[in-house]
Amino acid sequence: MERSKRVTSLEVARHAGVSRTTVSFVLNNVASANISLETRQKVQKIANELGYIPNEAARSLVSGQTRTVGLMISHAEPLQVDAYIPQLLYSLTAASHQNGYQVILETVHQGKKNPDYLRLVEGHRIDGLIVLNTWSHDEQLPKLIERNFPVVMLGLPQNMTMNDATFLVEIDGRNASARATKHLTDLGHKRIAHITFTPEKHDSVQPRRQGYKDALEAAGIAFDPNLVAFGSYSAQSGYEAMKQLLQIKPRPTALFGSNDTIALGAMAAIRDHGLRIPEDIAVVGFDDIPTAPFLAPALTTIHAPAISQGRTAIEMLLQRMQGKVPAQQRVMLEAPLVIRDSCGAKLKARVTKKH
Repeated sequence: MERSKRVTSLEVARHAGVSRTTVSFVLNNVASANISLETRQKVQKIANELGYIPNEAARSLVSGQTRTVGLMISHAEPLQVDAYIPQLLYSLTAASHQNGYQVILETVHQGKKNPDYLRLVEGHRIDGLIVLNTWSHDEQLPKLIERNFPVVMLGLPQNMTMNDATFLVEIDGRNASARATKHLTDLGHKRIAHITFTPEKHDSVQPRRQGYKDALEAAGIAFDPNLVAFGSYSAQSGYEAMKQLLQIKPRPTALFGSNDTIALGAMAAIRDHGLRIPEDIAVVGFDDIPTAPFLAPALTTIHAPAISQGRTAIEMLLQRMQGKVPAQQRVMLEAPLVIRDSCGAKLKARVTKKH
């Protein structure tokens, strides 16, 4: 079957009786071009009748923009198993599409001297960049920010300092984790285990682990490194880490899992060990993924606002790409504790009420 020939801007120009430059200005909405409303309407009408489809490459040459945003994620593993990132991706892409932008996703592999996101920038394929969990030793990203290329980060690596060109949208993981752990100490627990959601070498492990330690210190409970195990994004890693923790004598009476996926795996290990949640071990997670209320028991967790984080990051990036300075350089989103059944607070309240 013979493919139909694509209509060109030259054909639109011939049918409209105007120059090709005029057609380009009209179809690319170049406001500075001195073209009458009548001519604009005529060109638009003929382009629609002919079925003209804009050539995005040509359009970017005229406007100086690609209408494309890059999203860089340093660790590819969470894309397979983590339940928080899909919500963030949904929010980022939805907000981008609403503003007429498409999104290109790239992952960065550890040790690579020239990260793939640099190709997008140097090849003029993106107008701005969103960064999630960069490697701490990434030397290219600070240089890119210093060049004033529009970048918005979803969290700041430990070894990276802020400057006037650094813009962040983040969740206060340290304080939220302290609040989650404090909830367990307030319920009377002293043997509180912690499973991280990343291996120890990753920067992103630090804020939530530190928040856990802060709450123990505030409660007068000595930090025991034996009660900390390191997960690796997946429920399976949470399951294996919890199996190790259950071998400790005396065993922990509570767990703070630093994301819900880890907590989900840990809960399975607790049940397989013949223990009850929350009667034998209380569990608190972090993220409040969509399935958290439907687990058995329903998971008490920190509500991390993935949708708000993605939308706010795109709004900030759009301002940067337009040469504007956002009202806030660092946006810290609140992450409240959502109390359900897995922590035992409701069970304790019912027992107290009976007596």
